Amino acid sequence: MDPIVLAAGTALVTAMATDAWQSARDGAVALWRKVRPEQAEVVEAELIEAREQVLEARRDGDVDTEQALAGVWQVRLQQLLRADPSLAGEIQRVLDEVLTPALQPADQERIGSLVMKAKASGRGRVYQAGRDQTIQER
Repeated sequence: MDPIVLAAGTALVTAMATDAWQSARDGAVALWRKVRPEQAEVVEAELIEAREQVLEARRDGDVDTEQALAGVWQVRLQQLLRADPSLAGEIQRVLDEVLTPALQPADQERIGSLVMKAKASGRGRVYQAGRDQTIQER
C-alpha cells in the first residue's frame, strides 16, 4: 500500500475525533469528487458514520476499532489512487494542509510518512535508515 495512503487514512480517522473534523471531512470528500463524483455524497455519509464509531471507540477505550476504521479508509484511499495515480499529489496536499494540522503533536508524529528509494549499480552500495544507523566496514 502506498505510504501516503497509509498516513492519510490514519490521519483522517484520527482527525474524526478532533474539533477540525469538518475540514477533515471536506478534504476527504473533495478527493472523491475529483475521481468518483457520483460517490461523494455516499462517502460523506460514511465518514459521518465512521466519526460516530471513532467517538464511541474513544469513549470505550477501544483502540482496535479505531485501527480497523483507519484500515478501511486506507483501502478506500488506495482504490482512489489506483483509479487515478495523479491523485497522489492531492492526497499529500490534503494530508499536509488539512489532516495533519488537525491532530495533536503526538498524533502528528505517529502519522508522518517516510518514503525512501535507492538504486545502486555495479558494485555500489546503498545504506538507508529511518532512524539511527551504524555502518562498520572492514
